[in-house]
Amino acid sequence: MNGYETEHNAVMRRFGAECTVLLKTDGAFPLEGPCSVALYGSGARRTVKGGTGSGEVNSRRFVTAEDGLEEAGFTVTSKEWMDGYDEVRAQAHKRFIKQLKRSALKRGTLAILTCMGAVMPEPEYDLPLSAGGEAAVYVLSRISGEGSDRSPVPGDILLTETEKRDILELDRRFERFLLVLNVGGPVDLSPVTEVRNVLLLSQLGGETGNILADIMLGRSEPSGRLTTTWAAWADRPDTGDFGGRYDTRYKEGVYVGYRWFEAKGKKPLFPFGYGLSFTRFEMSAGAASVRDGVISIPVTVGNVGERSGRQVVQLYVSQPQGRLGKPVKILAAFGKTGELQPGEKETLTLSFDMRDAASYDEARAAWILEAGDYVLMPGSSSADAKAAAAIRLDSDAIVKKVKNCLGKPDFADWEPGCRSVSADGLPVIPVEASAFTAETVRYGYEEEPDAAAEGMTDEELCLINIGAFKRSGAKSVIGNAANSVAGAAGETSSCPGVPPMIMADGPAGLRLSRLYYRDGTGAHPIGGGMPESMTELMPAPAAFAMKLIERGKKPEGAIFEQNCTAIPIGTALAQSWDIRFAEICGDTVGDEMERFGVHLWLAPALNIHRDIRCGRNFEYYSEDPLISGSFAAAVARGVQRHPGCGVTIKHFAANNQETNRYGSNSMASERALREVYLRGFEIAVRDGAPRAVMTSYNLINGVHTSERRGLTQDVLRSEFGFRGIVMTDWIIGALNMGAKKYPAPNAARIAAAGGDLVMPGGRSDLKAMLKGLKSGAVTRWQLVINASRVIRTARLLNAKERPE
Repeated sequence: MNGYETEHNAVMRRFGAECTVLLKTDGAFPLEGPCSVALYGSGARRTVKGGTGSGEVNSRRFVTAEDGLEEAGFTVTSKEWMDGYDEVRAQAHKRFIKQLKRSALKRGTLAILTCMGAVMPEPEYDLPLSAGGEAAVYVLSRISGEGSDRSPVPGDILLTETEKRDILELDRRFERFLLVLNVGGPVDLSPVTEVRNVLLLSQLGGETGNILADIMLGRSEPSGRLTTTWAAWADRPDTGDFGGRYDTRYKEGVYVGYRWFEAKGKKPLFPFGYGLSFTRFEMSAGAASVRDGVISIPVTVGNVGERSGRQVVQLYVSQPQGRLGKPVKILAAFGKTGELQPGEKETLTLSFDMRDAASYDEARAAWILEAGDYVLMPGSSSADAKAAAAIRLDSDAIVKKVKNCLGKPDFADWEPGCRSVSADGLPVIPVEASAFTAETVRYGYEEEPDAAAEGMTDEELCLINIGAFKRSGAKSVIGNAANSVAGAAGETSSCPGVPPMIMADGPAGLRLSRLYYRDGTGAHPIGGGMPESMTELMPAPAAFAMKLIERGKKPEGAIFEQNCTAIPIGTALAQSWDIRFAEICGDTVGDEMERFGVHLWLAPALNIHRDIRCGRNFEYYSEDPLISGSFAAAVARGVQRHPGCGVTIKHFAANNQETNRYGSNSMASERALREVYLRGFEIAVRDGAPRAVMTSYNLINGVHTSERRGLTQDVLRSEFGFRGIVMTDWIIGALNMGAKKYPAPNAARIAAAGGDLVMPGGRSDLKAMLKGLKSGAVTRWQLVINASRVIRTARLLNAKERPE
């Protein structure tokens, strides 16, 4: 490996255990040293490093659980079982692909167009547990990805009968047994709750297997905490819809994730923020204070166990129930200690602006702090947070005046009538509403036009407003439309004085072709660049023809490498609750962007874990907007430390299912959208200053996000203060065939809404934009403003100078 690869992988290994969550322990782990181990499960050899689709990373190095244990000195005794499982799974996969093709043909379409991202549930098997050893490990793996949602079936969200049987049998048979969850999202563990040791390993990129070995040997400590509630499938949130063919109603309103469970009074298997350690901690809160609207409370953490470790401190606030119903509590701040030795203590001061605890009042189109007690509740999870102090507001305070601009659904939000946490017996700090001055947002923000844009012809303006499309087509479907960097997702059009911006997909590292060659027309992947997961869905004649075409391509001259680091998936990264590590991951990606000539990373992704069935949740951070926005901002800062490198936060907004993702309409109230689904983006913009924002495929209340000016112009630019470029997700005409109820996005309408780039770009987009210009659907002035933003960003990222 190259020096940078070795260095980057070493960093991921050193910090990776921080992303893992110890769910159960009886003290049997860590082990004293390497030993003989019976290794079982779907992920023993077929360990998953991350999800499919844009989240895939073509890295040189990936260490499986089997590899990692053997490299650490363990003797794996269950090779025969793993060989047998490989054969069972291979046969099941062949049947699965045949069924996908057969089903697509019955619907009159092709599997490659409608089944992208489909994931096979893990199969049942009949294999004996005959291997012995001093310890046993069962690695339960699940994979999901772009284009398909998860299902509550055995082998996906539910355990198979053979998984349940073998996990329970191993726990009974071995004194030291560890259930390892190599998953990107929750699975229903209710049938195996008696298992004594459970580790949520998650999917940690290239070093996954080494990190597991390090934890088992006590070389690293699992210090992660859950960022999504884990519950039995029977106890899942069911107030709102999910997976509607066209319309999905977010009837639960602001009660998402732990807020829903607490409103319902349901106890999950493992609550939000939960996680154990190999050691034990105690915490105590000090006196709270308020200064200029910022609330602070010190919390002292002591290590009272026998091993070193880190603890996460979470601060929740219970808001007063007034005219607006509110959750029992919401996360307001968090922090993580350093490595505490046994007997050592550390005091963290957690702070938040009281304005961030305001609720949105649609009737007044304003953010409001209602009168009453704001109870501060520090703890180590949402379930064990204890009331420590209260801030008493004497009357209602309007902190921000905006306007309703996101449309209305055809229902009223669910209101469970939660009760606030009592302030009785707590120290109370009085605050007057007059201490808060209401900010009134001024709409209609518009940048100054760039002279180069003003001097362009109509067609040149339109070309700047869409991606470079000379090489688009089939490769654009899989995010491989760039000409300058092999395997990059796309690039912007260039003209004299306006250099192109090269974009690479993510979000678990750069997604580029590992091997490529150059000729006079650009950089070309070796091997074609289309993954097997897509070619196997093609009709046999087409797949055969593609192979012949690829064989006929002869690389000319030197062959080059682009080996990128696979970092932990978004959910795993957030489970670290460590902002510093998120910045380190961003710095790793930024370094590789500089090396390979990439200007914009199409990441981080920060949509909310509204429902565990969403196929792309692994890319996203959390069910909580504070976690989501804070980690996206940290990754952005890490990337953008590198001159000429920028991030693209996505998918803006309410992109919470993959079912009919090109034509799905997310129906939600203005309040729910603002408090839950847009809040993280506001934090990311404020604290991370991303260079770009990508809109989502879905509609919001009947209008495509890319065409809703109230979203991209009023909320994003005028309210949030965003000053970068807005681009679409990769709009491919052939893939919009399922969006029958609602019309597909139109390039002219996108531009009129303030969208700067239609990606990946195509001749049909150029025609539509020119037609819209002629009809008045979009003005030349708007195209000039859009183009000006693109031009300024392109110059900035190509200047290779650190901005002031």
